[in-house]
Amino acid sequence: MDFGVVLQTDPPASDVVAGMKAAEDNGFGYGWTFDSAVLWQEPFVIYSQILANTKNLVVGPMVTNPSTRDWSVTASLFATLNDMFGNRTVCGIGRGDSARRVIGQPPATLATLGKAMTVIKELAEGREVEHHGTPVRIPWVKDGKLEIWMAAYGPKALKMVGEQADGFILQTADPDIARWTIGSVRDAATAAGRNADDITMCVAAPAYVGVDLAHQRDQLRWFGGMVGNHVADLVARYGDSGVVPKALTDYIKGREGYDYSHHGKAGNRSTDFVPDEIVDRFCLTGPPQSHVDKLQELKDMGVTNFALYLMHDDKDKTLAAYGNEVIPNL
Repeated sequence: MDFGVVLQTDPPASDVVAGMKAAEDNGFGYGWTFDSAVLWQEPFVIYSQILANTKNLVVGPMVTNPSTRDWSVTASLFATLNDMFGNRTVCGIGRGDSARRVIGQPPATLATLGKAMTVIKELAEGREVEHHGTPVRIPWVKDGKLEIWMAAYGPKALKMVGEQADGFILQTADPDIARWTIGSVRDAATAAGRNADDITMCVAAPAYVGVDLAHQRDQLRWFGGMVGNHVADLVARYGDSGVVPKALTDYIKGREGYDYSHHGKAGNRSTDFVPDEIVDRFCLTGPPQSHVDKLQELKDMGVTNFALYLMHDDKDKTLAAYGNEVIPNL
């Protein structure tokens, strides 16, 4: 199992760079950031500094979207970083949540996302593709490589992952949800004539190492609220029974709204509806062995990459515990 860490690009950017350096020193191979340029600083500028100050770390957004930048711009950003630092980027992408909603726009449609993934990958790897009805190729790309990992929850999105993406990002560590979503992706890949084993299965979730579970739950409750934004869209589309597992839909019944000014932050009052049970299921808490046990369960069902959201009040201890006691045991 490979490991990544997810940070927000809060100023100063030097702290983000230092955090990624510390992650690499502790055995993490991937460095991810949020991509919501109104709420935080522009990540692609900071990626260049992260890559310059690490040796092998692969960086990317968790996740970008098809709508806040033209697809040619997104492709050129990745291709430029890859040309400078040797193909050390990965494109995590989804329909868009905070980056779109904070500027008064809805998430992109799945159809738009599917087209964007094709255009971005083709351009970033130096091939010609039709964009806005015009043949386009980035002429200076040489030996470019860019994997596209798609974030998804719903049936149609999971089908698109299996048919098209290089990787799958599931933003919850709930084993039941992981089993259903990974199975759906693998089935779609097989039906499309692809080798499902070629698709990276990445679970992304907060982790907090320690013994005070009540405090850990309060620090990580924000994540259930963030996931709830996507689940609310699923319920609006599919209803709260049948197609989408109740493990995803039941807990948002008390959700009344969401304040994006506190997105991804401990203490977000918009997430008070999230019960302790959901925090325990969606996140990783407790002493190191509890993390190892849950990650081993996920690994056994096909998860090959874990991305650790590091947004709480004891980041350094958790990072060190993973480096010393969790990663070596997986």
